[in-house]
Amino acid sequence: MQAKTMEQGRLNDKGREGLRTARPKSVAGQTVKAALMATVLATGFSVSKVDTADAQGLFQRLFNPQYQRQQQERLRQEELRKKAATTKVSAPRYLNYSPDAWKSVSLAALSEKKTAEVTPSDETAEAGDAQRVESDTSPSTPVVLTAFDKARPALKDLSLVALPEVGEALIGYYREHPDFVWTEDGKPTAKAAHVRKALAGAAKFALNPEDYFVALPQSSGLDEAGRDSERMRFEMELSAAALTYALDAERGRVDPNRISQYHDLPRHTVDLIAALTELASSDAPGSLLEAHQPRNDHFRKLTAELARLKAEDEEADQIVIAPGTFLKAGKSSPELKNIVAAIVKNGSDDLKTAHAETLEAYDGSDLYAPELVDLVKAFQKEAKLTPDGIVGKNTIMAMVGETNAAKIAKVELAMERSRWIPEELGERKVFINQAAFTATHFAPGQVPLSMRVVVGKKSNQTNFFYDTIEIVEYNPYWGVPYSIIVNEMLPKLARDPSYLDRAGYEVTTPGGRQISSASVDWYAVAAKQQSINVRQYPGRSNALGEVKILFPNKHHIYMHDTPSKNLFKKDMRAFSHGCIRLQDPKAMAAAVLGKSKDYVSSRIAGGQNEQEQVTGDIPVYVSYFTAWPELDGEIAYYADVYDRDRYLLKAIEKTETARAKARQS
Repeated sequence: MQAKTMEQGRLNDKGREGLRTARPKSVAGQTVKAALMATVLATGFSVSKVDTADAQGLFQRLFNPQYQRQQQERLRQEELRKKAATTKVSAPRYLNYSPDAWKSVSLAALSEKKTAEVTPSDETAEAGDAQRVESDTSPSTPVVLTAFDKARPALKDLSLVALPEVGEALIGYYREHPDFVWTEDGKPTAKAAHVRKALAGAAKFALNPEDYFVALPQSSGLDEAGRDSERMRFEMELSAAALTYALDAERGRVDPNRISQYHDLPRHTVDLIAALTELASSDAPGSLLEAHQPRNDHFRKLTAELARLKAEDEEADQIVIAPGTFLKAGKSSPELKNIVAAIVKNGSDDLKTAHAETLEAYDGSDLYAPELVDLVKAFQKEAKLTPDGIVGKNTIMAMVGETNAAKIAKVELAMERSRWIPEELGERKVFINQAAFTATHFAPGQVPLSMRVVVGKKSNQTNFFYDTIEIVEYNPYWGVPYSIIVNEMLPKLARDPSYLDRAGYEVTTPGGRQISSASVDWYAVAAKQQSINVRQYPGRSNALGEVKILFPNKHHIYMHDTPSKNLFKKDMRAFSHGCIRLQDPKAMAAAVLGKSKDYVSSRIAGGQNEQEQVTGDIPVYVSYFTAWPELDGEIAYYADVYDRDRYLLKAIEKTETARAKARQS
C-alpha cells in the first residue's frame, strides 16, 4: 500500500510538471485567456480583442525569461545593424581657418621705473648716458633722469595692437632694458632706417610689407609731452613690427594645423626677447632681422626664383589649351592646333628636328592622326611624363606651362610651408613630396636615391608631418585599420561572414586569441561594442608587399611595397588609403639601413616576418609642395592634387584681412 501511494505521488508530480510545460501549447485560446485574466486585468490590458496568438505571445513575454532574453538580443542586433548600416569612419577634414588674434596691449606697466634698476656701468656712463638712481636711495643724492625716463609718462596712456607673444616680449624687454633703441635726441637713428628698409622689403620673402609699416615720429607743432608721446609710439611700434617680422619669418603667418586635420606640424617657438636684444645691440639690425628667414638651400632657391619671376613680364604670346581637354588617338578636337603650337613653342630643338616633317605637314586639322600621336609621345617623354599619347591635364600643363602669376603664387606658398618644417632638414633624410609623387633619400657623399610613389586618394589624403624612421619590416603583416574594416569590409562580411578567413586574414581578440571571421559580431565591431584585430598574412597578395619602412606616428602612415605595380606608370598617383607606396622599396630599405639591396632581398627570401632597427637619426618629411627645387636645382611646379594651395591661400587672405583691421584699430 505504501509503495502504491508513493508511485501515485510520483505520477501526480509528473502530471503536474507536464501540465505546466505543455499548457501554453495545448490549451484552447479561451482557456489561456481565462488563465491570464487576472494578469491582464492587473496590467491594464483589455481582453475583449485578444486572440489566441496574442494571448500566447503575451504569456511568453510575461512568464518565459528565455524568450524575453531572445527578444532583447534580437532587438539589440537590429539596433546594431542599423548603426552599422550608417556608420562610416570619416576622414580628416578641412577647417574654417581662424587667423592669429591680435590684441590691444597696454604699455602702462612701463610708465614707472622698477624699484631696483641697475646703475649703468662706468663704460656706459662714459659714453654719455645719464646715470639712473633710485629717488629714495638718499635724500642728498640728485635724481638724474634718462631720456627714456623723461618720456615714460607717455606710456601710461599708450597701447598698441599686436600678437600676444609680441606684446609680452615688448614689456619683458623694456622692463629690463629701459632705453630707446631706435631714436637719439628725439630723432630716428640709422639703425631705425636700416630696420625699416628690411621691413619694407618683406615681399621678397613672400611676406606682406604692410604688416610691418611704422610711420616716422612727428614733432612739428607738438609740445614736449606730445613729442615724447610720438617718440615712445615710434619706439614701441618699430620694435613690435620687428618682432612680428621675426615671428612670421621663423614660424609662418599661418598655423597649418588650423587649415585642416591633414596637417600635423608643431609650430616653432621664437625667443622674441632674445631677438630684440640682438637687434638693439647690432650695428646692422636690418640684416640681422632678415636672418630670421630660413637659411637653407631650398629656401634660398625659392627666394631666387621668386625674384626672377617678379622681374619677368607676363608673356604676351601665352598659348592656352581649353581646360578639360582630353584627347586620344583617332579622335578630333578643335584644341589640336593649340597643342601643336605649344609643342613648337616649348619642345626642344632635338624634338622639333626629329619630327620636322610632321610639323611642316600639319594643316590645322582637328583629327588626332598617328603621326601627331607620335609627336605628343615624344614631347611627353621629354617632359618625364608617361608617353601614352593621351593629351590630358598633366600633358597640357607641361605643354603650356604655368602662367607667371600662377608660378609666383606657388613659390610664395612653398616659402610659407618651408617655415612649418625644421630649418635644418638634416644631411641624411628622406624627403617625400606628395604633390610631386616622389620620395628621395639623401645621405652625405651619396647620389640621392629618388623614386616614384603612390600617395593617398583625395578622399584619403596623406598627412603633412615629419618624424624619424625606426624600423624596416620584412614580409610584413598588414594590420587592417578600423576605418577600412567599417567602410570597405563590412558589406562583404554582411554577405559572407567567413570572407576574412578565406581571404588570408587573421582575426584575433584584443588578448591575441585567434578566432574565426564567421564567429564575430561585425555589427557590434562597427558600432564599437566589440573590439577585434584584423591583419593580413604575409605573402604575394599582401597589401604591403614584401617590405615596409616604419616611422611610428598617430596617423598610421608608413612607406611600403605593393603588389599593384602598374600604378607607378601613371603621372597622377593618388590611389592609396594614405600610406606611401614605393616604386623600389628594396632600394629605399637598403638606403635607410645603410646596406645593399641584395642584403634586403636575402632577408625577404627567408619568408619570415622579421623587423630590423634602423640605426642613426634619419628624419622623414611627408610634405606637400607644389613648387620645389629638383635635384638639378631648378624649381619644378606640380599640380595641386589635394587643393591645399587653395585652402592655404584662403588662410593667408583671412590673416591679411585680420591684420588690416588690427592696423586700423
